[in-house]
Amino acid sequence: MQHILYLHGFLSSPQSMKATATKAYFEKHHSDVTLHIPALSNFPSKVENQLLALIESTPALLENGLKLIGSSMGGYLSTFLIEKFGGKAVLVNPAVRPYELLQSFIGEHENPYSKARFEIVASDMDVIKALEADSLNAPECYKVLLQTGDETLDYRLAEEKYAQSHLVIEEGGDHSFVGYENHLPSIAQFLLK
Repeated sequence: MQHILYLHGFLSSPQSMKATATKAYFEKHHSDVTLHIPALSNFPSKVENQLLALIESTPALLENGLKLIGSSMGGYLSTFLIEKFGGKAVLVNPAVRPYELLQSFIGEHENPYSKARFEIVASDMDVIKALEADSLNAPECYKVLLQTGDETLDYRLAEEKYAQSHLVIEEGGDHSFVGYENHLPSIAQFLLK
């Protein structure tokens, strides 16, 4: 039995299109894989402890090396975890320097999936910055899927950060990563080989 951890992005949830497509794909094609899709806290100050507690309480996640799929902010968090524990990750339109982008999100928000209300405060930027992996110990352990039409993140930041990784750059698309489900076979192959 192999274990894969899927990390969704900011203002997302395990009910997102990519998360549900990933779950359906692995259930159909890789019944020997247990996919973990936690509902990450909306509060940046709680996410690190939540992830470390999940890994500590689920030792099977580390048995064959950590395997992650991370979307947007989940890609940023996946990089933090791989640099801490080792393993492999597939990043989908990953956030790079999200503490800069989220400056404009300071204030109240509602998660569109859970309807939970929460507030982003200025000190959250320091919390997020503390999770940054300045350099990659083993860039070949990352497969990075980017679309140039991403309206939320500048794909070139990820292209530069992960230049030595397995990069897939598609023209057009958007932040949700159009056609994500078509990449699931190669995502599984990368993580499970």
